[in-house]
Amino acid sequence: MILMLTVLIAIVSVLLMAVILIQNPKGGGVDSTFGGNATNQMFGAAKSTDFVEKATWTLGASLFILCVITAVVVKNS
Repeated sequence: MILMLTVLIAIVSVLLMAVILIQNPKGGGVDSTFGGNATNQMFGAAKSTDFVEKATWTLGASLFILCVITAVVVKNS
């Protein structure tokens, strides 16, 4: 159980780092280095920014919840 939670935390952490690195530091949305122009044409600038922002919040919340659950499981075992 602990191993599975640890692997999930690692996967979510890597995905969170990738999503954060895709963001433009000036708040402009998806960075052009990672195909931002094509993404803006496909989704539109607002939709791509919303998706990246929602993905960031979702992955951050998932990481927090997984860490809390892992701490509880480790404490009880």
